Amino acid sequence: MSQPITTNPVLIALINMTVVFCVLYGLSLVVRLIKVIDPTQKKKVAQEETNVAEKAVSTVAPVSLPQEEYDEMIILFTAAIAAYGYSGARVVAIRPVSNNTWSQAARMETVNSRNQMR
Repeated sequence: MSQPITTNPVLIALINMTVVFCVLYGLSLVVRLIKVIDPTQKKKVAQEETNVAEKAVSTVAPVSLPQEEYDEMIILFTAAIAAYGYSGARVVAIRPVSNNTWSQAARMETVNSRNQMR
């Protein structure tokens, strides 16, 4: 029977880590190659852009506020978005959200606080 080449655990760990990272790098190259070869990718991107544009146009609802209040709301929302770091964003539509959102958020906060106490 043959003897092991090395019994140094640090060297064995380095060899194993090298093999793992080489395999991961090879897999990342395969994924990149698939993205380059995929002929349907351009069609998907174009279809998604048209779907998003259609949804944006179809979801704009008429606002029953006076024009001055509506303009003020748009200014406030745009300022809030810019404060979060999205300076290139623009407000497309303002829609009311269902009332369940606040109660659901309160429930989630209660559950999270209970989980943190344990």
